[in-house]
Amino acid sequence: MAVKLRLQRHGRKKRPYYHLVAADARAPRDGRFIERIGWYNPTTSPATIDVDLDAALRWLDNGAQPTTTVRTILSNAGVMYKKHLLRGVAKGALTEDQANAMFESWLNKKVSKENPSMILSKYHTKMDTSTLAAELANMPAPAPAPEPAPAPEPEPTPEPEPVAEEAPVVEEAPAVEETAAVVEEAPAPTPEPEPEPEPVAAPDPDDLKKVEGIGPKIAELLNNAGILTFKQLSEATPERIKEILAEGGSRFSAHDPTTWPKQAEMAANGEWEALEKWQDELDGGKIVS
Repeated sequence: MAVKLRLQRHGRKKRPYYHLVAADARAPRDGRFIERIGWYNPTTSPATIDVDLDAALRWLDNGAQPTTTVRTILSNAGVMYKKHLLRGVAKGALTEDQANAMFESWLNKKVSKENPSMILSKYHTKMDTSTLAAELANMPAPAPAPEPAPAPEPEPTPEPEPVAEEAPVVEEAPAVEETAAVVEEAPAPTPEPEPEPEPVAAPDPDDLKKVEGIGPKIAELLNNAGILTFKQLSEATPERIKEILAEGGSRFSAHDPTTWPKQAEMAANGEWEALEKWQDELDGGKIVS
């Protein structure tokens, strides 16, 4: 039975929230599921994410395939990074203590950049909505800003005393002094703001199933790993493709991706006749000796 990690919609109209569930791939989106591993609310700012880390890792290790959206959510919650560290522990590159320290360091940096009011829901595992609402209600209210001090009243200005008039004194006109003309400096030109770079659109995916040896499930594994086009597949090494297949479970380990990059290169260049002729000589993507 193929298991997928996907979202299950709840909530009223225009106010949705989603459960992260492990469900049979053949079941409807909002139908029966095997286990709930978290929830996701996109209507808050920032979005609220609550994931059971241990349950998510357990399902990923057992071969469950997350959808594209769920993979992004798990990455933001640190599940994919934790899975990467555990693979390093299994290969002997790290110790378990080192992996835990690296994950805690990543998590502290992640939390420090977020809104403190969201930390309770984003990084506590197995927290239901009632617990979250109770903790948010018990948070102390912010202290009111101090009122500004009143401005002092201006002192009254005394009236000037009358001055006795004196006879006018005829003074000689002063000599006119030449003053150097003051040259006003022109204001520096204001630099124009640099235009923001336009977002790069993602490439349109190709039908990777046209490569001999790739079926729908393997094509989905490659797409989830970021390989969407023939060009991207041609640039991937067979070793990298084998790692992607290994993440999908033991049932994909028997596939031989040695010829897949070359087939993808021919497809990307439009060499369809030569590709079909070569594929007739292959056996499930393998070179027949």
